[in-house]
Amino acid sequence: MEQCRLGDDRLAELSGLASDGTHWYAVSDGGSSLRVLVLDPADCSVRDVRTASINPYDVEDLALAADGSLWLADTGDNRRRREDVALHVMRPGGGATLYRLSYPDGAHDAEALLLDRNRVPHIVTKEPIGPAGVYRPTGPLAADRTVAMERVGSLSLRSTQTPGGPLNGALGSILVTGGSVSRDGTAVAVRTYTEAYVYNAPDGDVVAALTRPPLRIPLPNEQQGEAIAWEPDGSLLSASEGKQPVRRIPGVAEAARALESATTDGAATRPAPGGDADQAQPSSGQHELSTGQSLLLAGAVAALLIAVAGRLRRRNG
Repeated sequence: MEQCRLGDDRLAELSGLASDGTHWYAVSDGGSSLRVLVLDPADCSVRDVRTASINPYDVEDLALAADGSLWLADTGDNRRRREDVALHVMRPGGGATLYRLSYPDGAHDAEALLLDRNRVPHIVTKEPIGPAGVYRPTGPLAADRTVAMERVGSLSLRSTQTPGGPLNGALGSILVTGGSVSRDGTAVAVRTYTEAYVYNAPDGDVVAALTRPPLRIPLPNEQQGEAIAWEPDGSLLSASEGKQPVRRIPGVAEAARALESATTDGAATRPAPGGDADQAQPSSGQHELSTGQSLLLAGAVAALLIAVAGRLRRRNG
């Protein structure tokens, strides 16, 4: 369901979105300083601008921590030549701190940041061939040195025919372009140009969550969908570059939990092939919601998912 339409020129290349339930926080690619726009969810108008005098390289995602700090993922690297990437943490009272991170296996382009409830950042890479990598720091972040990361998981997504995105064919449906963790840390969303994948994280463990079969929600006809964010009530927000609408899909976290509960009542979730615990394999067991060529109807989506869960419970009971 369209909530409102972005119209500010400063959001023409929207790449990251976050919500505290009262305001939305949005960031675009590029720029010579850190800049986060604070939006009114009622009409997408800009109510405030938060800035910091740090010159970023390529900010690609945004997360809001429980303490009100904004985490900007300066992880874009289209040519894969950066020696390190960065996280910028903007404090609620003003100012920002830059933290540098390095991959253990060479440069990667990455557009998704998953910040867990303990404020541990997880970066998911954007891979046209092979699984996306999931990386996190090997120790506490430090402003005075580069902290090494380790690869803690992989994410394999199956190509789809959902229309949209800047690329021809099915490639855009597997490229990870954004991510978000719910306020309570129990739901994880990863998006591509055309889909959203929702994972349950009952214990707040992001890496473990990504090994579970996800709920797939098509996001058709977005021009260049890179932003995804949880609302505190469990709704999911989706948005694109190009002054496009912000979609709000209610009841997603609840529906994903209900579907997983109903499915596991009848059969245990299958592990990744080969028993590799860090390999997430949603293509082998994802729950799919097909919407064809049409836009998502938010209320119908939530109602359908709950109804499916109820039928599965009755059948397995």
